Amino acid sequence: MIKTIVVWLIFILTIFFAVDLLAGGSGLNVLIVANQNSTNSLQLGNYYRQLRQVPPQNYLRINWTGGNTEWSLTDFTNTLLNPLVAMLAANQLTNQIDYVVLSMDIPYRINNGTNYYNSTTSALFYGFKNDPHYPMGCEITWGSTNQYAGSESIFRSTPPASSGSNFFMVTMITANDLATAEMIVHHGTISDGTFPTQTVWLGDSMDPGGRNMRYFSFDNAIFNTRLRGNYSMMRTNTYNASFSSIIAGYENGTYGYSVSPIPLFVPGAMADNLTSFGGQLFENSGQTSLLPFLGAGASGSYGTVIEPCAYLEKFPDPQNYFYQARGFSLGECYYQSLTNGYQGLVVGEPLAAPFAQPGSGAWSGLVSNAVIAGKTNLSVQFTASDALHPLQQVDLFLDGNWLETVTNIPPQSGDVLHVTLNGFPTSYTVPTGATIKSVTSNLVNVLNGIIYSNSTKVSAAAHGDRIQLQSTAAYTKTGSQISLSVSSTNPTGALTTFINASPANPTNFLDTIAHGFIAQYQLAGTLNIGSTLMLTVTKTNNAIVTVTVTNTNSSATFPDFAQQFMTAINSNVSLQGPDGLTANDLLAPSTMPPSYFNLQANSAGYAAAMIKASLSAASGVTINPLGNYALTPNLDDLEPRNHLYITAGVTNLPLTIPFDSTSSPDGYHELIAVAYEGSHVHTQTRAVQDFIIKNTSLSASLTALVSGTNSSLQPTLQFTVTANSGNISTIQLFSTGGLLAAATNLSSATFTINLASLDIGSHPFFALVTDNSGHQYRTAVQNVGLTGVNFAGTSLFGIDFPFPLQVTGTVPTLMWPATAGRSYNILSTTNLENGFTVRAVVTPTSSLGQWTEPNPSPAQQFYRISVSP
Repeated sequence: MIKTIVVWLIFILTIFFAVDLLAGGSGLNVLIVANQNSTNSLQLGNYYRQLRQVPPQNYLRINWTGGNTEWSLTDFTNTLLNPLVAMLAANQLTNQIDYVVLSMDIPYRINNGTNYYNSTTSALFYGFKNDPHYPMGCEITWGSTNQYAGSESIFRSTPPASSGSNFFMVTMITANDLATAEMIVHHGTISDGTFPTQTVWLGDSMDPGGRNMRYFSFDNAIFNTRLRGNYSMMRTNTYNASFSSIIAGYENGTYGYSVSPIPLFVPGAMADNLTSFGGQLFENSGQTSLLPFLGAGASGSYGTVIEPCAYLEKFPDPQNYFYQARGFSLGECYYQSLTNGYQGLVVGEPLAAPFAQPGSGAWSGLVSNAVIAGKTNLSVQFTASDALHPLQQVDLFLDGNWLETVTNIPPQSGDVLHVTLNGFPTSYTVPTGATIKSVTSNLVNVLNGIIYSNSTKVSAAAHGDRIQLQSTAAYTKTGSQISLSVSSTNPTGALTTFINASPANPTNFLDTIAHGFIAQYQLAGTLNIGSTLMLTVTKTNNAIVTVTVTNTNSSATFPDFAQQFMTAINSNVSLQGPDGLTANDLLAPSTMPPSYFNLQANSAGYAAAMIKASLSAASGVTINPLGNYALTPNLDDLEPRNHLYITAGVTNLPLTIPFDSTSSPDGYHELIAVAYEGSHVHTQTRAVQDFIIKNTSLSASLTALVSGTNSSLQPTLQFTVTANSGNISTIQLFSTGGLLAAATNLSSATFTINLASLDIGSHPFFALVTDNSGHQYRTAVQNVGLTGVNFAGTSLFGIDFPFPLQVTGTVPTLMWPATAGRSYNILSTTNLENGFTVRAVVTPTSSLGQWTEPNPSPAQQFYRISVSP
C-alpha cells in the first residue's frame, strides 16, 4: 500500500544538461512500468526515469494489489499487457519502445491456471508459452524458440517470434530493498562506455546435478572475445563467486553458492547461475537466487522461475559476454543469448553498455531557447568515433516522441568488398537495395564457393553483420600462417559500405587456447568383482598407450571405480606430456550408475586434439561412446579463427533538416537528433537542444505554489496555468506518467496535485493550452524533485528536512512557507556526501520566502532551507 508522506519535505532540483553520448539504446526507447500501490515501485521508477532521461510520457502506472511473486495469466494480461499496449498506441509509442522496465513489486511468475508457468519478463518479451510437458516430460515447449537469439541484429528488425505485433526486451529491476534496487540502476547507468579491463570468469563447478553444463560453450565465447581484443574472459573451476578483486562478470552452475563481499562486480557486469530456481527471488526454494549477484554490484542477472530441467537453451549462452564486448546493451546481450527463455526472468538495468562506442554530435546555429517560426532549416553535425564505427541513420525526436527518420544511408550500390584469404583474392559487389545483413550473407556465399573455399581452406558463417572465418587446414597451418586482407572501394561513387577484420588480428588468424576433449563418457551397467575398464590411446606420433583397471573391492561404487580409472590414466607417465591427455570432470550424481568423465588433450589446438582414445569395458560394466575417436568434438573451437564485420554509413555526417514548426504547439520544446552507428550494434549518439516555437500570439504561464501546513498529512502542490487569451478550449497539466489534470473553457485554471500519487523522485511539469481555433501553447518544463520523511522517522540521506521547498524555473528560484521577519539559511551542495554550504541568508517580508540562484551551474544542485540562528 502507499505510505502517507508527511509534510516535512525538501524539493531537490537536479539541473540536467543533455547527455550527448548514449549507447545500446537510450531512455527514448524505454517504457517504465510501476505499481501505483507500492511506494518502492514508484520511487524506483522515478529514479530510473531521472537517471536514464526517460521521457515522462514513457511511464505507466498499473494497479496491482497482490503479491510480488506470482499472478495468473488473466491478471498479467488485464493488469499489465493490455494497459501497456493501449498506452503505447494512445501515446504513439508503439514503434519507439524497445525496452520495458518493470519496477519492483510486480510478480515475476505467471501461472495460466493449469500449472504451466512462464516468467513475466519472457511473456512480455514474446508471449506466454504453454508448456504441456511440465512437470513430467521436461521438454522444450513447441513455439518457444526466440528468433532474435544469436542473431547479432537490430532487435526491431529481428522480432523474437513470427506471430504477434508487440515485442519488447523486458527486464525487472528489483531487490530486497529500495536502496539495493537503486544501486542496480546507478551501476548500470554509470557503466556506459567505461571499457572495464577486469576479467569475466566462467566457472565449471562440477556440480553433481549437471548444472555446470554450459562449460561446453565456454571456449567459443572466449575465442570470440579474444578476437575483439578489448575484453578479458577466462574459465575456472569453482563453486562460489569469491574473488580477491573486482571482476567484470561471472557465470556458473550450482544449486547454492556464496558471493564475495560488496563490491564484487564492475558497473555493467552480468552474472548468473544455472540452477532450477534462481529466478524465485522472494521464496524459500532451497537454492540461492540471483539476488546476491545484484547485491554485489552486478547490473544484470538471470534465473528460472520454475523447474526448467537441464536444457542449455533455457539459460544464457556465454556468448552474451561476446555480445557485450561488441557494444550491445545488457538487455540485448541477455535476449540474444537465450534460445528458449520462456521460464527465465531477466533482472537488471537493460541499457547498460560498457563497451559501446558512440560518436559526437551537436546542433549548429540553434542556441538554447532560440525562437523559430514557420518552416526553417536546422543544421546538425555528427562525427563517428572512428572508421570502425560509421554513422548510418539519424532520427528526430520532439519532446521525447519520434518525429521522423531524417536519413538512412544504406550500403551503396556499386561498392566493392575485397577479401584475400591465404593469398587468394575475391570480391563482392553490393547490389541495389542491399542491407548490411544481405551483404553479409551474400559475401559468405562467395567465400564458401566450392572453388574458392577449396583454395583458401577457410569456411565462412554469417551472424547478422558479422562473418566468422574458420580455418579448415589447422593440421598444416597455424593462425599466424593464415593471411587475411580486406578493403572496400567504389570506382564510380561515394563509398558507404565497409569491411573490417577483428581489431586484435586484422592481418592473420588467431590460434585457439582451447583443448580438444570428448565430454561425458558414461559408465553404466553392473559393477562386479573383476569388472574392467581399458583405455587405448593412439598418440599423434602413432605410439600406443594402454591403461587398464580391474575392480577388486566388493564395496566399491561406480564413482569409486570411475575415480580409480581416472587416477590410473592421469598417473600414466606416457600420457602426462604435452602430447598426452587427461581424464577430468568426474560427474557422479549418486553411488549408482551412471557416472561420467571427460578426456581432454594436454595441449591446446587442433594438432594436439588429434590424439585418439578408445574405451572398452567388461564383466558387467558398459561404456559409451564406443569407438576410436580423436578429441575433436569441439572442432570449431580448435581451428584458427577470425571475424569480418560489415558496416554502412559515413564517419562525418552534417545534415540540414527541414523543420515545419507550424505542425507543433507554440512554446517550449526539446529537439533531439539521434544518430545510430552503422552496424547492428546501433549505438546511439544524441544532439539535444531546447528551443521555442512562436507562430501565433497565444501564450501561457505555469506557476507552482506550495499548499498545506506543517501539520498536514497529505501534502499537495498547486499549479496555476494562465493563458493570455479568453478564447481557451482546454488546459492540460502533464508530468510523470502523462496527463495529470485538465480544465475546459477557462483561461486560467488551478490544479491541486497529491504528491503521494507521484511519490519521491524528480518530476517535470508542463501545461498544454489549446484555444478554440485549435492553436496550442506548451509552457516551459518545471522540474520538481520530491523527497520526504515517513512515519518511521527515517529520512533520505539521514537528514530531516523541516520545510516544504519548491524549486522552479530554468534559473532555479526557491520558494517556501515562511514567517515574516524570520531569517532563513539557503544551503546547497553538488554532492550530498560533502554536506551543505550556506549560500545566503534571507529574511522574508511575507508568508512566502523566495531566493533565486545567482550562479546557475551545469552540475546537479541540491538545496536545503533552515532557520538562521
